[in-house]
This record gives sequence, structure tokens and C-alpha cells, in this order.
Amino acid sequence: MRTRDRYEQTMAWFETNMPIAESELNFENEYQLLVAVMLSAQCTDKRVNQVTPALFAAYPTIADLADSTAEKVLQYIHSVSYPNSKAEHLVQMAKRVVEVYSGIIPNSREELQTLAGVGRKTANVVLAVWWNQPTMAVDTHIFRVAERIGLTTNAKNPLDSEKQLIKHIPENIIPQAHHWLLLHGRYTCQARKPKCGNCGLSNICRYFSKKNKLTLAQMQEN
Repeated sequence: MRTRDRYEQTMAWFETNMPIAESELNFENEYQLLVAVMLSAQCTDKRVNQVTPALFAAYPTIADLADSTAEKVLQYIHSVSYPNSKAEHLVQMAKRVVEVYSGIIPNSREELQTLAGVGRKTANVVLAVWWNQPTMAVDTHIFRVAERIGLTTNAKNPLDSEKQLIKHIPENIIPQAHHWLLLHGRYTCQARKPKCGNCGLSNICRYFSKKNKLTLAQMQEN
């Protein structure tokens, strides 16, 4: 199958079968979104959603967070992964936003990446989710799903995967495609036990095709 056809069929299937796909993090503004995404690194959205209500109640604005300390913030986020470094990053991030950007979360990847604890993936998520910019945040789910389906080929790292994906996905649906691929990886195309029998993309999936050929070859040998 041609790469172009695989992309078109994949996006068409998602558009039909997953018309509403959005972040599972809870937030009300760009400040809360940025904090939640920073906390979600190597941590589940479910866990992040459990700690952010109290955190945002204590620090309703980024200025409030900037006036705090890592030790105080740690009390609210101790149950997430890497809480000590995240608490430090959150306070440093808030201070820079207040001091450099007048308390306004910047809306460019270059500026976002100047903030403590904000890498390319985090910046891409915030830009896509809040500002609907055509950025593709490649996490472990998207990296895996894209390679399995055949949307990427021999991607060496998340950046390589990102470049291949945005090259072929129409710009206007890239933010939506990010959620499609992420949620598909989270609930269907799981790492250890992909639910191929429940996947509507199995007919065009490179991984499924290879797995079936291997199974058939093993049966013939026996």
C-alpha cells in the first residue's frame, strides 16, 4: 500500500469512528493546561487529574505559583512521578512567565521551550490543544501506533516520527490526529497486548499484516 493511501484511509477511519477526540487532562485555561501537561510526563492523566484540583485551588494564577516554593508545591504533587524535579520546574517556569512574559503563557514553541521543564513534546501539546496549532506531540503511544500502522517507517526517535507524520497529515487536522493516535494507542493498540481483533484499522495495519503472515508460516511449518 502506498504511504499516501495508508494515511488517507487511517485519517478517514478516525474521522468517522472517533469524531470527538480530546485531551483527557482537566484544565480551564492555558496556565492549567501547561501545568497539567508538565505533570503528565511519565505519569498517567488519571493521576494528574487527581492532584491538580487542590494544586489549582492553592495556586489559581501563574503569579501565585511564581510566589511559591518547590517545597510547598511538592505537598500537592507528591504522588506523581518525579515530584521533586517537577515541583522545582513548575515554580521556575512560573517565575519566568511572570518575569519575562508578563504572566502570559507564550504561544510559540521556541518561547515555551525556554521555560523550565518544558521540552518539545510538552510545548507541542500545549500549542495543539489550546491554540489549535499544527504541532504533533509524539509520546510513546503515538510513536508505537504510527510505526505499527505504517504511518512512519524506521523512525529513530520521537522527532523523526513527528517529522514523518506532519509531512503527510493535512495541516488542518494535525491537532486532532494527535489525539486520535494517542487514544488509539492508549486503549486499543496497547504496547504489550494490542487489541487487533477490536481494531478497525487492521485491514491496513502493517503490524497486523506481518503478524498474520508469521502466524500462517508457523502453521505451515507444523
